Amino acid sequence: MITVVAAGCSSNKTVATLKGGRITQEEYYKEMKSSSQGKQTLQTMIITKALEDQYGKSVSTKQVDKEYNKYKSQYGSSFSSILQQNGMTTAQFKKNIRTNLLTKVALKKNKKVTNKDLQKEWKNYQPKITVAHILVAKKSTAEEVITKLQDGGDFTKLAKEYSTDSATKNKGGKLAAFDNDTTSIDSDFKTAAYKLNKVGDYTTTPVKTSYGYSVIKLLKKPAKGNMKDHEAELKSKIYASWLQDSTTMQKVISKVLKNADVSIKDSDLKDVLSGYVSSSSTSSKK
Repeated sequence: MITVVAAGCSSNKTVATLKGGRITQEEYYKEMKSSSQGKQTLQTMIITKALEDQYGKSVSTKQVDKEYNKYKSQYGSSFSSILQQNGMTTAQFKKNIRTNLLTKVALKKNKKVTNKDLQKEWKNYQPKITVAHILVAKKSTAEEVITKLQDGGDFTKLAKEYSTDSATKNKGGKLAAFDNDTTSIDSDFKTAAYKLNKVGDYTTTPVKTSYGYSVIKLLKKPAKGNMKDHEAELKSKIYASWLQDSTTMQKVISKVLKNADVSIKDSDLKDVLSGYVSSSSTSSKK
């Protein structure tokens, strides 16, 4: 059972002093609990403690460090300054990562993927495809590249000559495999890529994206196959989608809080969890 205790009259410890007097813990507490930020902080603390109590054993320090290192590697030398800009220390960031991992565990424990869910996901499922592209700034340049390809030009050589994508131009324009859920790829680019059917096919009209104009060539497009063969991937996609769905996560956190048997002792804060549970579900006795 989680009990949230109010600061009593005995909590008169000084937080700050100034010429005009002092600010006590009690004064600070009263100010904090009346603000939306203060209530949000308490809500977050309760949910985090409830998640830790119920699922803490399911998330290891090794898992947290692995996620942390992914971010650190992604942002490189600018990682420290990004943390500072967000007012976070390494410890606070790791704590956030741990809470996110605990939330994922809570979701999987409290909401199971049904066959109906799998069928729905399977209907829209497309395996990851691999393409190469030549990115240019102008439509006319892209049309020039397409003309050269139609005249028998080599895609790899043309990528090296024309592409402005420095990360891929010397690799024949090859991109990492992606699917419709890959957020780093422009949606118009994905649509055009999936319309290509045979390996070696390329787009015969320039594909406009937020980066410029692309000519896309299909390198690999696996057959869809059977749903059974992709069940693990489908489940992963469904859970990722649920994590982003506020209605679903509200229900999950509501279950977590119900199991935590939260008791709020300050009547002024009795509605702090109203977004998840009814006030009658938590006691609020002074």
